[in-house]
Amino acid sequence: MASTLEHDRQHAAAVAAATTHDVTNQAPPLTPYDASDDAALLEGLRREGAGWAEADLRRLGTLAGSAQVQEWAELANRHEPELRTHDRYGNRIDEVEFHPAWHHLMRSAVAEGLAGAPWADERSGAHVARTAGGLVWGHTDAGHGCPTSMTYAAVPALRAQPELAAVYEPLLTSRVYEPGLRVPAEKPGLLAGMGMTEKQGGSDVRTNTTAATPTAEPGVYTLRGHKWFTSAPMCDVFLVLAQAPGGLSCFLVPRVLPDGTRNTFRIQRLKDKLGNRSNASSEPEFDGTVAWLVGPEGRGVRTIIEMVNCTRLDCVMMSAALMRKTLVEAGHHARHRSAFGARLLDQPLMRNVLADLALESEAATTLTLRLAGAADRAVRGEADGAGEAAFRRIATAVGKYWVTKRGPAFTAEALECLGGNGYVEDSGMPRHYREAPLLSIWEGSGNVNALDVLRALGREPGTADALFAELALARGADARLDAAVAGLRKDLGQASPVGARRLVERMALTLQASLLVRHAPPAVADAFCATRLTADWGHSFGTLPDATGFDAILERALPTSV
Repeated sequence: MASTLEHDRQHAAAVAAATTHDVTNQAPPLTPYDASDDAALLEGLRREGAGWAEADLRRLGTLAGSAQVQEWAELANRHEPELRTHDRYGNRIDEVEFHPAWHHLMRSAVAEGLAGAPWADERSGAHVARTAGGLVWGHTDAGHGCPTSMTYAAVPALRAQPELAAVYEPLLTSRVYEPGLRVPAEKPGLLAGMGMTEKQGGSDVRTNTTAATPTAEPGVYTLRGHKWFTSAPMCDVFLVLAQAPGGLSCFLVPRVLPDGTRNTFRIQRLKDKLGNRSNASSEPEFDGTVAWLVGPEGRGVRTIIEMVNCTRLDCVMMSAALMRKTLVEAGHHARHRSAFGARLLDQPLMRNVLADLALESEAATTLTLRLAGAADRAVRGEADGAGEAAFRRIATAVGKYWVTKRGPAFTAEALECLGGNGYVEDSGMPRHYREAPLLSIWEGSGNVNALDVLRALGREPGTADALFAELALARGADARLDAAVAGLRKDLGQASPVGARRLVERMALTLQASLLVRHAPPAVADAFCATRLTADWGHSFGTLPDATGFDAILERALPTSV
């Protein structure tokens, strides 16, 4: 009896000493961490000719994973941009105000060469280095990646009008970020946007109704119309499409004219979007808006297509970055959280889920860097530049379709790894989840890109040759891959619009598998081929076969530093 009383007294004392707010079995903050600590990323950087940038990439990874920069990302999304159509006196100003955190992120991104800088860098691999930087800096906020991407992409399109390029290219390739609307030529650095879609057509830009009227000054027009989805309206200049007398044409529209007056750029409203909340997306109205012709009249799509190719690559890159970021978050949580008597990371089924996500992430990263390498060699005209240009043409559209399609399912699964913790805003995972669908929509939805692949195959036969030349580099290394390539070659002869998605999916998986067979460790390549190329896989992540090399995959994907 005495021992029972003593036990009760001890239990009561323990209960009294306890507090209801003790926090146990929760993962510590991830930050600070090194966002560049990714074997697939660093290996791809070296392989694609930009190993010289590794030290800078590692420095950028430490910066991206710092507590301060991660807080900037959170603040920029919490305090969304606000439209100011008029000043206090009633003057039309059409300005968008951003939280200081947005400007911190923009200033860092531009200074690190993530905007137009590679076009002014003569080093081979400069475009690869920028893409790798985007894969790392993408661990912060996706919204400010929109103006940096468009600025990067605007340079090759602007070169269609050399006299304009001579004025603006040095400023678009600058590493100086200076917000505020001023005469472009008087600023140390510029940002560029683009205005293509209109409410009646969306991706079908040939139905645009914005009209361009020539003035007495050669090459100068006035525009009248309404664009439907123009992001980052505080950029300094925009490339827009409008109907000139000779057909759909490309124009340069500055927010401020050379004489210091505001160009007519009436922002009707900002879009209330699912995600990408830190970035302002607007509907601008042109009414007597002054514009300069870029390229010949009637060749607007052809002029701006290089801009589209560049931004499509960035969609692939940002999706891969989002995958890696959410994988890191999920792995960190699983490493520190226990359930049912063991760490989540040691639970067999959780290891299956994380390993499956790791395969998807590595395949996306490896393909992204291969596309960046092709772009770098194509634009520089280096050895086999023509072959690389043809490969870039088809593989970028394939990658844009597939990698961005995988993003939403991937981020949902990574979020689920955190359970209820991942469903609350404080974790940051809901922001990533809302971001994922945009990258499949931006620069052409899935159908647009799948049909673009068919268009390339039909009109540019060299693209198919370039794709199979790439696949041939892995011939004989894996029987499953060889069979997939043979089947793909057969199916190309039966390609049709109704089956375009299925065909492009197979092209993407075969291309990713060939890259992993050549460059990834055997455990990674074997598991990818066993699941993505055969039927030995389920319909969700975490359905890898029992014989998968889980230890090797996870040790590679989840280094202890993250």
